[in-house]
Amino acid sequence: MRLPITPQEAKSAPIWINVAKTLIQIVLMWGFFLALVPFLISRLETIFGIPRFHIPPWIGIGFFALNGGIGIYSGMLFAVKGSGTPLPLDTTTRLVILGPYRWVRNPMAITGILQGVAVGLTIGSWSTIVYSISGAFAWHLIARPWEEADLVNRFGESYLDYQQSIPLWLPTRTPYRPVVPEKAKSEEANIQSPNPTPNA
Repeated sequence: MRLPITPQEAKSAPIWINVAKTLIQIVLMWGFFLALVPFLISRLETIFGIPRFHIPPWIGIGFFALNGGIGIYSGMLFAVKGSGTPLPLDTTTRLVILGPYRWVRNPMAITGILQGVAVGLTIGSWSTIVYSISGAFAWHLIARPWEEADLVNRFGESYLDYQQSIPLWLPTRTPYRPVVPEKAKSEEANIQSPNPTPNA
């Protein structure tokens, strides 16, 4: 599959550099997709007289904080364990299958979409909720194919096994455990159970 952009692995850098870059990315993404766009949608609703709904604000705020925390943690795993960032042009040099990634393949996309829903709940905007859910379809149809193709190109069988074992959108109840090749299993068994001394 031909990729619309060519992902670039992050250059070797101290962990704090990758952490800083990841946090900057998160702030910019949240500022645009979770603040500016919902604000503009809200203004349009006011102009066109689209009614709002009302629920206790703490529900949306709590939902936002929960998903935001998981999303930040997932991004930090890229920076600390993957030696890179979530950005395609500064991506990880290692396949990260830790934390939330053991239960679902893209927790950052999921939590980002749910944060958008949380914003809609907080401001009582059905249009913002629809916008957020439509983001899931856009990511699935546009970003996912080339992102997965890049992961297959870079990590081969390791990613393919992970992809086939762990769902993309709905977390599994059983965390991922890498398949140990038969040769490695055999060698491990030989180490743990050495051949008995032959009878005289």
